[in-house]
Amino acid sequence: MTLPRWGLATAAVLVGRRWPLAALMLLLPLGPWKFSEGFATVDLTWLLPRHDVKILPLLPTSPFIIWYAYLTGRRATRTAPALMAFCLITLVGVAVVVVMGGDLALWVSMVTALIGTYLVPYLLGVLRGRLLHQRAQTRLSVEAQARLRERARIARDMHDSLGHDLALIAVRAGGLELAPGLAPAQVKAAGELREAASDATERLRQIIGLLRDDAEAAPLAPLEKPAEEPVEELVPDLVRRAAASGMAITLDLAGGPMPELAAAVVQEGLTNAAKHAPGAEVAVSVSPHLVRVRNGPPRSRPTARRGGLGLTSLRERVRAEGGTLTARPLGGGFELAVTLPREGEEDPRGS
Repeated sequence: MTLPRWGLATAAVLVGRRWPLAALMLLLPLGPWKFSEGFATVDLTWLLPRHDVKILPLLPTSPFIIWYAYLTGRRATRTAPALMAFCLITLVGVAVVVVMGGDLALWVSMVTALIGTYLVPYLLGVLRGRLLHQRAQTRLSVEAQARLRERARIARDMHDSLGHDLALIAVRAGGLELAPGLAPAQVKAAGELREAASDATERLRQIIGLLRDDAEAAPLAPLEKPAEEPVEELVPDLVRRAAASGMAITLDLAGGPMPELAAAVVQEGLTNAAKHAPGAEVAVSVSPHLVRVRNGPPRSRPTARRGGLGLTSLRERVRAEGGTLTARPLGGGFELAVTLPREGEEDPRGS
């Protein structure tokens, strides 16, 4: 190579990493314009007098040109610059063939040189770039869905926990409101506290609804149970807290291991009974494959509004475990029951 050619090659290496199209144009004078050597030689005597037509001419600089053509396609954000560059490259190839005499064999060599050295590497680069972009978009989508599922889990936990505590506060306030011996001002304060707890529950439901709205579009995945106390301790603790708040409640433990969802089912059932059936008697029964919370008719007018977020979240968790949830009016009261499959039983959702 002459000194100018070395200069072009050096400049191409310096700019090629950041601007591969610029490097491709700098290497244009070093392109595959010599047709004495090629990737293959074919016999075209049926078309041409010659039988040694070179297909895809190769030069020492050809690998570098192929590499920068590939990088141009891989990093391309617009097609217009590459299209103009390829038009110029084609004009140079045409000019070379014309200067060399315009033999049809030269045209065949030049066209295969353009296709093999420039066009094919460029298209491979475009394909690779799109695959990488698609992979990045898929990763971002998966991360976004994971964030949405986490928001849904936080919303569910906030609704279940805070809603349950506010419902117990309302029960306590209702008990104080009916307690004998209180002054009218104290009775009024207890009533206001009960109504404030109900209003806070409604505002919580609205806020949780906002957190959940975006998460509904994410594909449902098994909801992870956060680290907490053993379920065998949680269920009796929930019942004790509810009884201490003034609820008339009984607990029946059938024995055997409790299902993991037992605490969530009992908490939701007690919360609904406290909000929608104040003063009602509540019966909780837990067995390895059935969790049931029943309450009788309310003894005073409920102040809570119908929400449904808690049952919606619980239904999702039960479905993820392959169980069924039933929530229905019963005998003037209400029943919440969750049935879980026994070991070895088929998933009710089908295979």
